[in-house]
Amino acid sequence: MLKNIKGAIFDMDGTLIDSLMLWNIIWEKFGKLFCEDGKFLPSSSDDKAVRTMTLKDAMDHIHKQYNIGNSGDELLESANKIMIDFYSNEVMLKEGVAEFLEYCYNKGIKMCIASATDIELIKIAAKHCNIEKYFENILSCADIGKGKDEPDIYLKAQECLGTSADETCIFEDSHIAICTADKLGFKTVGIYDKYNYGQDEIKKTSNVYIAEGDSLRSLMV
Repeated sequence: MLKNIKGAIFDMDGTLIDSLMLWNIIWEKFGKLFCEDGKFLPSSSDDKAVRTMTLKDAMDHIHKQYNIGNSGDELLESANKIMIDFYSNEVMLKEGVAEFLEYCYNKGIKMCIASATDIELIKIAAKHCNIEKYFENILSCADIGKGKDEPDIYLKAQECLGTSADETCIFEDSHIAICTADKLGFKTVGIYDKYNYGQDEIKKTSNVYIAEGDSLRSLMV
């Protein structure tokens, strides 16, 4: 799969780090903070939708749909505090990631991160997990202004790497993101995560699928 690959673009949450349970933590804490009965859980469609949005757009959406908190900005402030604590102290790399990044690094493959998460949170997680040295650039949809249903962040990442689409591989755990990358002509690796939706669709769309119980080590050949 990595033959002739000169550039790699990695999603962060659910791809490099084991962090998608954080949404469940956020919903639980939102219930305690904003709901009379102490419980909050969005619909599965809204829970799925917010995962590829910028955090601001996600919190605006949740406020509008469920009328919790005084504003989307209030939810955003609370979510940021929850996430900073998690990324600073608890988050861990997914199985095989450390070895795979070192493998790509030694092969001279240029790497960058392209995530929907706020760039400061990405940097906190990268530092906590000791993977900062591998990435030439870190990009966030929050800075680009568009989510991964649009091509912008991948085109910007490709520009940063200076590689062509056919020699660049995108690693993602989101079906929406995989579809966007595929339409742009990138090679794609889909990553299983138990907290994410659409595993069958990810498996069908991606060129290579890292299934449950497997890891990126399987690409080290």
